[in-house]
Amino acid sequence: MEAIKTYKLTKYYGKNRGIIDVDLSVEQGEFFGFIGPNGAGKSTTIRTLLGLISPTSGSAEILGKDIVRDKTEILKDVGYLSSEAVFYSGMRVRDIIKLSADLRKKDCSKEATRLCERLRLDASKRVDELSFGNKKKVAIVCALQSNPPLLILDEPTGGLDPLMQHEFFEIIKERNQKGATVLLSSHMLSEVQRNCTRAAVIREGEIIACDSVEALSKSNAKRVSIHGSFNLDGLSGIKDISITDETASFLYNGDVNTLLRRLGDGNITDIKITEPDLEEIFLHYYEKEGEVI
Repeated sequence: MEAIKTYKLTKYYGKNRGIIDVDLSVEQGEFFGFIGPNGAGKSTTIRTLLGLISPTSGSAEILGKDIVRDKTEILKDVGYLSSEAVFYSGMRVRDIIKLSADLRKKDCSKEATRLCERLRLDASKRVDELSFGNKKKVAIVCALQSNPPLLILDEPTGGLDPLMQHEFFEIIKERNQKGATVLLSSHMLSEVQRNCTRAAVIREGEIIACDSVEALSKSNAKRVSIHGSFNLDGLSGIKDISITDETASFLYNGDVNTLLRRLGDGNITDIKITEPDLEEIFLHYYEKEGEVI
């Protein structure tokens, strides 16, 4: 069964675009990436799926339940981590965590303690005393402590230092290996490349690509770095070029023989041709009329 299924899911805010005809299919047990720049529609999609805002048109199901008709039931089975961590002022961390568990009518104390230890979170502190990163840890514990079958993570690592980011994804991968479905929404493409098996790319509210991360990463473009004397003027297929003194680095998706002949006309002392990383490849998804959006 599909954990998430949408059909032409659309949300407008008045006349302003939210998302348009979003079709997504996430299988149970998948670690699925949802990629796009800020403002592309990732959070709108997630909030619509969770019933936090109502769709304008289209439909969707979460774990076989309709997002409009069954939204209360859906929330019982979803661990949702929003991009922002906001809590009632004056409460202690342990009380916020317990309130979250009580809302689900579950005793999650053992798992909450384990998560606090792994994330190095002091549950005795008041939430007002916490940094943004530690508030994010509180949100993580609240989302994960009930061991829900579906995790929806919206920009989850904001505010976490690199060590905690690593530990967070170790926890999430453990949950996924035990059968939990994960939807990871992020504009950090490296997070998706390291952790997800499939991903969808959203731009201006519309899904523009959906495939395995491996397939999305494939490109004819190469990252070329050269040193010496050269003339690249008029050579087609060059993007994202950086030139400093006698060194140039650029993405090249033209004919390799043409490039080598042009370089042979100069005096190249060093050359390196490598595969571009996922972030470089995905830039062309965000380009519109020559501008990165």
